[in-house]
Amino acid sequence: MANIGIFGGSFNPPHRGHLLAAAEFQRRLGLDRVILMPAALPPHKALAAGSPDAHTRLELTRLAAQDLPFAEVSDLELHRSGASYTADTLEELHRQYPNDHLWFLMGTDMLLTFAQWHAPERIAKLASLAVAHRGKDDGRTLREAAQQLRDRFGADVVLVENDFLPYSSTIARAMLAFRCGEDYLEPAVYDAVCMQGLYHTRSDLRGLPLDALARIALPLHDPKRVPHVLGCSHTAAELAARFGEDPGPARRAGLLHDVTKALPGPEQLKLCDKYGMMLDTFERSHPKLLHAKSGAAVAGAVFGESAAVQSAICWHTTGRPDMTLLQKVLYLADYMEPNRDFPGVERLRALAEHDLDEAVLLGLEMSLDLLTETGQPIDVNSRAARDFLKSERTKSE
Repeated sequence: MANIGIFGGSFNPPHRGHLLAAAEFQRRLGLDRVILMPAALPPHKALAAGSPDAHTRLELTRLAAQDLPFAEVSDLELHRSGASYTADTLEELHRQYPNDHLWFLMGTDMLLTFAQWHAPERIAKLASLAVAHRGKDDGRTLREAAQQLRDRFGADVVLVENDFLPYSSTIARAMLAFRCGEDYLEPAVYDAVCMQGLYHTRSDLRGLPLDALARIALPLHDPKRVPHVLGCSHTAAELAARFGEDPGPARRAGLLHDVTKALPGPEQLKLCDKYGMMLDTFERSHPKLLHAKSGAAVAGAVFGESAAVQSAICWHTTGRPDMTLLQKVLYLADYMEPNRDFPGVERLRALAEHDLDEAVLLGLEMSLDLLTETGQPIDVNSRAARDFLKSERTKSE
């Protein structure tokens, strides 16, 4: 009897994190082979806009796995119509390998949502569940989730602790679009991606019309933040028109202000270094602030946005002394767009109806108060921005 691991996913694109995960599962579980199985139409999430078709992803996965002696790539799910359900795939594999032990290889997010999948009881009967997690993951939560599946479905669940590369297909796609993706893919895969111009690697993204910019940029954001990005873009345009600024650059700045926010700190630093964005010691040690700088760098180098738009994105999180009108507009739009809901936001919106500087000052003070209350570090530019506006108010009185 052979031990066979089933590693499914969109593989959009297949990256080095996938390969290391497959190798770790193979080693930890003593698998005779691991079958990589790209989904034609994933049932749990939509493919990102502009993704390659299933056959292209299949060929990329074959290139990625060609040097793994224990791996094979299956096109089983590509022959079905409709969504690719795990239970149906495992039933077909069980018919092909009736005397072998099947392992369904999964991550922690899959474990935590398993009960909501299509036919989880069938999956549990057809295969053991092997769940990869890092040591920093919440072990108690995972153990409790695993026990619930054992109790409810009679599942055989094994938690496999290991350290995988902190890569995801979302990160790989974004870094490819930002012209920094070669480290995330095997050389053969990267060459094929570039040759075919996949993931915008050969697209000229500079100076796109607004609609085209939205189509390209929005899928590069964390999907959960897209409503915020759209709200920020719309609010920035409204504020710009209200206070005498061109709404066009404001809309574009709103669309791009968080375009790198979904990336981890190392990717933020890589983008800043590649595009010559100077960082101080505070910024390098506080990754939450880096997306403003890396976003500004990408806005200029990749999307060809104006210096004014780049500068607005650069300062949209912290503010700065003597801000331009566009910088103030984006700072405030980010803070008070319609999806924001926190104590004081209605007061901020009311003030922004007639006095931009006072609204920005209030936003800075609210932000500084929150950071102080929660013991978080404060960028010197935020204090300087507040002090500058207060001094300007004093001069005018």
